[in-house]
Amino acid sequence: MNHVGTVELKTQRLTLRRFTVHDAEAMYRNWASDPEVTQFMTWPTHPSADISRMVLGSWVQDYSRNDFYQWAIEYRGEPIGSISVVHSEANTESCEIGYCIGKNWWHQGITSEALSKVIEFLFEVVGMNRIQARHDVNNPNSGGVMRKCGMVFEGTTRQSDRNNQGLCDSCIYGILRSDYYGK
Repeated sequence: MNHVGTVELKTQRLTLRRFTVHDAEAMYRNWASDPEVTQFMTWPTHPSADISRMVLGSWVQDYSRNDFYQWAIEYRGEPIGSISVVHSEANTESCEIGYCIGKNWWHQGITSEALSKVIEFLFEVVGMNRIQARHDVNNPNSGGVMRKCGMVFEGTTRQSDRNNQGLCDSCIYGILRSDYYGK
């Protein structure tokens, strides 16, 4: 694989870029403090912008690693969510993607636009063979994003995850390099 780290990516409406600690207020305001947004996340709702700042500080340090992928989803000049590689496996050239976006931007195609661009980057630049994502069975809209991006439902794993709702069943979606290139 050709790890290059979190590089800036652009779509028609979005800039996917590295976070800075200066994004803490926007992160807190736009998604991290909202219990409706974070209900299916594996990290807790942020009680203050200071927590957002601490998280961002950690990510900024991790940007020195060329196998670290964490993007701010910037729309109209402001971060409104995040998308990242949450886990990767060198042996299988595979990774898992996670994402989160503020509810003011739900159902506008923004998350699928970001996910499509990250999938393209991971296959074409990094050289991944498999990309997967998962969602709580009670959050089917996330599965809709995955399907829209060409990911295939592969099954449900029972009580395989823990999020802010407790133990949950997870729906797993995947896409292979051969699916992406139509081979």
